[in-house]
Amino acid sequence: MMMSSLVLRRGIPAKARHLSYSLRTLSSKPSWATADPEIMGTTSDPYAVSNLVGGTWTKADSEMLIPHPLDKSKHPIFSVPDTKVSELGPFFESMRKVPKSGVHNPLKNPERYVQYGEISRLAGAALSDKAVADYFAKLIMSCVPKSKGQALGEVKVTADFLNNFGGDNVRRLAKSFGVPGDHYGQFSHGHRWPYGAVGLVTPFNFPLEIPGLQLMGALFMGNKPLLKPSEQVSVVMEQFVRLLIDCGMDPNDVDLLNCKGPVVQEVIVSTPMRLTQFTGSSRVAELLSNATNGKVKVEDAGFDWKVIGPDVADVDYVAWQCDQDAYATIGQKCSAQSICFIHENWLETDLLSKMKANAEARSLSDFTAGPVLTHTTKQFLDHTNNLASINGAEVMWGGKELEDHNIPEIYGAVEPTAVMVPLEEMMKDENFGACTTELFAPFQVLTTYNDDTLDSVLEALEKMSHHLTAAVVSNDPKFQAKILANTVNGTTYAGRRARTTGAPQNHWFGPAGDPRGCGIGTPEAIQLVWSCHREIINDSFVPTDWKQPKAT
Repeated sequence: MMMSSLVLRRGIPAKARHLSYSLRTLSSKPSWATADPEIMGTTSDPYAVSNLVGGTWTKADSEMLIPHPLDKSKHPIFSVPDTKVSELGPFFESMRKVPKSGVHNPLKNPERYVQYGEISRLAGAALSDKAVADYFAKLIMSCVPKSKGQALGEVKVTADFLNNFGGDNVRRLAKSFGVPGDHYGQFSHGHRWPYGAVGLVTPFNFPLEIPGLQLMGALFMGNKPLLKPSEQVSVVMEQFVRLLIDCGMDPNDVDLLNCKGPVVQEVIVSTPMRLTQFTGSSRVAELLSNATNGKVKVEDAGFDWKVIGPDVADVDYVAWQCDQDAYATIGQKCSAQSICFIHENWLETDLLSKMKANAEARSLSDFTAGPVLTHTTKQFLDHTNNLASINGAEVMWGGKELEDHNIPEIYGAVEPTAVMVPLEEMMKDENFGACTTELFAPFQVLTTYNDDTLDSVLEALEKMSHHLTAAVVSNDPKFQAKILANTVNGTTYAGRRARTTGAPQNHWFGPAGDPRGCGIGTPEAIQLVWSCHREIINDSFVPTDWKQPKAT
């Protein structure tokens, strides 16, 4: 939906355009790769991303040019097919061929569990290779400016996930259980069963990790997914799919569709797609939920909170973690720290000054500050000024446009920002909505409380509408227990090192409090999102002395 204002369109030129690009690629590019991040934005003949449908790479009649996110004077970084509804025939056909019982299940084509264990092992080994990891990190940074450390971290999480499911661990996702029956010969078996045709709509901010992990989960469980990545970053998943094919995946197993939101919705509602997993804004999540009659799993907006408790210690660490949670990846994480409740005991330390110093050390030169892809500078500053106008509120740091930049006007270019709002004022009906509006940007609200106003903090947490991540920064067990017992966020860290941005492959990451909520990364998350329960009851033997009873 928003993408129409973020991309440029033009008719596709001759096929020689892609061929000439291939001839220019550098030798450091992996053998299976077709895109070269080293030259993105340097040529008027940019790389053209392809669709994949029915096992064949295809184009569309028109394309969208993706502008350089850091420099509006440079060439577009790549183009993507601007697929129209009139061009969806092959995608309709592909999805309609998928049986409800999936491509594989515990009783059909079980050898595919083993095959995907091997594909996962090989892909994990590839992403663990330094050259391939650097390739994907550069590819990510070319379209989502983030620090090299953040980009490599995304690659590592994806590699670790794939390594986790190498060997037999894919088939163990479909592990069944049995329960003895009522009589001889009866036994019930519970199975994890695929949905068949499924959809996957993914965001821009983690162009490898989020779609990569969810895509593999869908494939592991026996589904055939149609993947629609964000246009701004679709080159990353196109290259990842090419890597999977190189590792042995049948190209018929996945369809990759580049288009605008309403177009993919047409596929979702016009084919027997039994589940769509969506990661992104709550507005689009609700649109999809309505369009599919609730057949969605969502990981949507997160206005994520941190409560810093009364026990003061490790000030340097807490200040650093607050900065990372609020501003790493330029604040464009669904788990980013949106609001921080600080116990007044910490005001006797230099916590706030350290947080300010850390924020002001961020720079466009190393991508620890940079373009905001979902808000313009004006939208960001208008929101900042609106909160700063609340009685007693003030801008603690930031609140200004970045200096010496050439970022396109369609994006935001702002300093990491924090606005302090008095708790009493924030809790007023006329202010609460604005203070708890997620800004997908380097922005956070700060407020303070004391022992007497802790219940107001809990009231604020209760009133928030989305419950993704949270952090309780305290080693006081009674304080921890009170906060944790009265909140619901699906991924909550507790303790001195608590953070809001913990989304590795080793634990569940996802919201709570919504039956449509989904997780990512763990066996439990994959089973919850990409399979359903099926019970098969074997009842085989009629007793030799059986006699027909009276009808009931």
